[in-house]
Amino acid sequence: MMDEIKNIIKNDAFLLKIRNELEKTQCEAFLVGGYIRNCAIKKEGGCDRDIVLFNCDAEYISKQIADNMGGAFVELDSENKIYRVVLEEDYTDIAQGLNNNIDDDIKRRDFTINSIFYNLKTGDFIDIAGGFQDIKNGIIKSYDIKNLEDDPLRILRAYRFKSELNFKINEDILDFIQKNAKSLDTIAKERINQEILKMFDGEFLPETLLEMHDTGLLEIVFPFIQSIKKIPSNSHHHLDLVHHSIETVKQIRSTKAILRLAAFYHDIGKPYCWTIEEDTGRHRFIGHDEKGGEIVKKELSDLKFSKKQIEYVSKMVKHHIYPSSLMSTPEGASNKAMARFVRKIHPDVEDLIEIARADRLSARGEAVSDNMVYENLEKLDILLNYYQNIKDTLKEMPKLLDGREIMEILNIKAGPRLGEIIDELKEGQIAGSIKTKEDAICFIKGLA
Repeated sequence: MMDEIKNIIKNDAFLLKIRNELEKTQCEAFLVGGYIRNCAIKKEGGCDRDIVLFNCDAEYISKQIADNMGGAFVELDSENKIYRVVLEEDYTDIAQGLNNNIDDDIKRRDFTINSIFYNLKTGDFIDIAGGFQDIKNGIIKSYDIKNLEDDPLRILRAYRFKSELNFKINEDILDFIQKNAKSLDTIAKERINQEILKMFDGEFLPETLLEMHDTGLLEIVFPFIQSIKKIPSNSHHHLDLVHHSIETVKQIRSTKAILRLAAFYHDIGKPYCWTIEEDTGRHRFIGHDEKGGEIVKKELSDLKFSKKQIEYVSKMVKHHIYPSSLMSTPEGASNKAMARFVRKIHPDVEDLIEIARADRLSARGEAVSDNMVYENLEKLDILLNYYQNIKDTLKEMPKLLDGREIMEILNIKAGPRLGEIIDELKEGQIAGSIKTKEDAICFIKGLA
């Protein structure tokens, strides 16, 4: 295995350029962390090139490399002396070794699987923490549990690696998490945000969320869990709401992080709309989609998601019932109804239908028959196929009439009715019944 990793490192063209620059210095330079870990797991090295320097000034050397190679120097962390050299095609992070001592630097790292050093000059590995063995055994361990106390973000990072690699988290780390999970509250939300996105991109996310729930960490990272965990299984849901939310994530056929996050949050509004019918005992959540679309904004804002990400998740939550409810109506499969749906949801149509599909598969209570599920999925496929057949034309769809022209033709003023006419005109174009300006004029005159 080590020879294979060495070959990957030696054949990394970008890393070779950096090594050539480092050879001009007196530094002891080591490649560390994720690059070596990924090579050992047969994922290749990727762009996670972290380098640690000893017996020299990392800031000075980083600036020198950036200047010599026509790149840019970025200070990432002045306290811990971590810098980034950005070149046209890639970047590398360069850090000052702890106490100018290799053993000290290795022992302070988060997990043993990230504690393997590779000497860029001699080509030798240094693995005093047993990282290669833990990679082979598929286990997430820390050389010293105190390393988690020093930076509580590592609590969440353990689960990020669980999501990416499906490694088992060592018992002493799990015990520490259960006792110290709330220490994560002391960490800047921006740092937590980055770990969440990486975790939600992992192949083994559903299993990870379940384990986080078992340790109590899930509701600390995602406060909405505290409210939805009160809602039990019922005639339409075979799982309680927390496990239904995780099962919905599991049913998503994509590792797109923001889509899976939207699936996870899709029922956040239910606790605010929960009623139980006295005569039937049926649990109802009328309006939870609209309510959820609003309240999810605050939680994601608190977690420092971007405006664009928040708008996307809110849109998915607000409309997650729309595809199935539309296709269950008598007019659902009409071109006009599907065009109205596309106008409202494009360009996120496929993502919303995927959430609706996953939601359906995750709710299999005693009142839900196999035939109900089959029919629902079949109708969602009709909606999806409709969109996929027309979506390329949406990019080139011309504006046949603008608002001013419509007001002149119909002799109306700007207002809500004008907006409705513009929407109906666009739906007609999407459905294919309006193709020319003449068609558009005839159409709006018929609406007058």
